Amino acid sequence: MAHRLALSTLAATCVLILLGGLVTNTGAALAVPDWPSTFGYNMVLFPWSRMVGGILYEHSHRLMGALVGLLTLALAGALWRAGGRLRRLGLVAVAVVLAQGVLGGLRVVLLEDTLAIIHGSLAQAFFALLAAIALLTAPRGRVAGAPVEPALKGLVVVATALLYAQIVFGALLTHAGRIDLHLAGAVLVFAMVPIVAARLRRTGDAVAAPVSRLLLVLLGVQLLLGVGSFLARFSSLWIPGEQITVTLLPVAHRLVGSLILGAIVVLAVRVSTAETDPQPIDRARRSHAASISGHTGSEPASRTPLQRSHAASLSGHPGPAPTSRTPLQQTRVDRAPRSHAASISGHPESAPTSRTPLQQTHAASISGHPGSEPPARHSLP
Repeated sequence: MAHRLALSTLAATCVLILLGGLVTNTGAALAVPDWPSTFGYNMVLFPWSRMVGGILYEHSHRLMGALVGLLTLALAGALWRAGGRLRRLGLVAVAVVLAQGVLGGLRVVLLEDTLAIIHGSLAQAFFALLAAIALLTAPRGRVAGAPVEPALKGLVVVATALLYAQIVFGALLTHAGRIDLHLAGAVLVFAMVPIVAARLRRTGDAVAAPVSRLLLVLLGVQLLLGVGSFLARFSSLWIPGEQITVTLLPVAHRLVGSLILGAIVVLAVRVSTAETDPQPIDRARRSHAASISGHTGSEPASRTPLQRSHAASLSGHPGPAPTSRTPLQQTRVDRAPRSHAASISGHPESAPTSRTPLQQTHAASISGHPGSEPPARHSLP
């Protein structure tokens, strides 16, 4: 029940944003000069026969706003029974929709462009809030998401904040002509959000993957609409459809912007409930510990004895002796350190047992340290 109400309220809000764009871009914002009444009539009882021109857009916008308010109250009632976080979100939705209605009315009465900027920006935030509620009340949204790296979670939050800032910059462009901020924001959005969406798509999550694909499509459409809206407003180029196209391009641009914001908020909520992927952290910790200790772990099994010896000489930590040596090779290796030490100290440990008496005498005369005396010679008779 709550999920269906959330989807209905979300769809009605989408129509409300569309009508709000028509009101702004047709200049019908002040077609009805009073509020909360309409030319002295109760808003609901205003004659349909008089809804022509700008009055049609403005009064339709008011009626749709009233419908969204009623749906939001019903949604809050359904969420109240759910309790917990959903109950709080329902109360926030009611507060936002009431504030939005008051801001819209004060915009008509006070004729302040600042109120129009806040009114337009808050409408997008309300739409994103409803998108989050729709996700949390969906059966699939209650299932834990696929593990996500902590860095990616942070990137999603940054992308969400960046997209909402771009929404505000769009409102400044509409009501104050600040094109510079909106263009700079567009560059940042298209530099970051597609990367975040592509990484979330590869997680294979039941919610994040399809929403990320939709987000990438919406970004492409938004880029085309943005270029068209810019040319329609700030250039003298001929636009097919002329006035109708000039009016509808920014309206569609604003509506797709709402959908993009709703999609990124859904992704942010989804990854916030997903588990943190521990594998990148463990790999980073092991690599950091190995770099500090200087021990890179066990030798690769595929290295030859010569490769292991070369790696050990570079690292300063020789590994175990190769096990594939022949007895003759092992004898030579064992004898080499003793011979080297003896050559340094000048005291050979012992003469090789295989030397003849003549070889032993010759070696002793060279080193200056005679070993055992050669056997006594027998004189000839």
